[in-house]
Amino acid sequence: MDNIIYILINEAMPGYVKIGKTNNLEQRIRSLDTTGVPLPFECFYACKVKDAVFVERQLLDAFLDHRVRSSREFFEISPERAVAALKLAEIENVTPKKDFVESKEDQQALNQARTKRAIFNFNMVDIPVGAELIFSRDENIRAKVIDNRSIELNGETTSLSSSAQKILGYDYGVAGTDYWMYDGETLDERRRRFEGGIEYSDKEIEAAGDQWLSMQSDIKRGK
Repeated sequence: MDNIIYILINEAMPGYVKIGKTNNLEQRIRSLDTTGVPLPFECFYACKVKDAVFVERQLLDAFLDHRVRSSREFFEISPERAVAALKLAEIENVTPKKDFVESKEDQQALNQARTKRAIFNFNMVDIPVGAELIFSRDENIRAKVIDNRSIELNGETTSLSSSAQKILGYDYGVAGTDYWMYDGETLDERRRRFEGGIEYSDKEIEAAGDQWLSMQSDIKRGK
């Protein structure tokens, strides 16, 4: 019986996530690594749930407006947004702490792609020195921006990616911009918004937040 819901990302498809269910996470990830995909898929988050069919349907409905194609389980959203909704139904976090790749060459290609995406500075998204960042998985974990590329966490100078990897306990590198948040959005979301030249009014941001909270509430109640 399928009882695991997963959220996958792929460095060759920035800005998109794949949401689905399975009873064998490793096998599912490996099965998606075909000749038509330049890089292996990565499990951003996975957890066991009581009713995977119901939870998957709720997630797909919740993010319907962000679905790329009706016949595909790909969505143009931040992976942390999907995680926030999924955690409401979580029984056990089963996110793997390693990559599932077929060869050393695949691992090297994946690591290289992650390194490229990790290139980031705070000036590019208008975040000043001294600003406070919040870790998306635990709002009690906070860091301070100390220069254009570094943060201070627990009294130590570090980077976004190194700190995120350490907090998560993963064996592989991660893009810290996926996990650190500022002003209610992940740094990756903020970067994409700035690169797209999109600026939202306070009213639009507030309305989006209200819609997001309502959607989460519906999932929690099983609507």
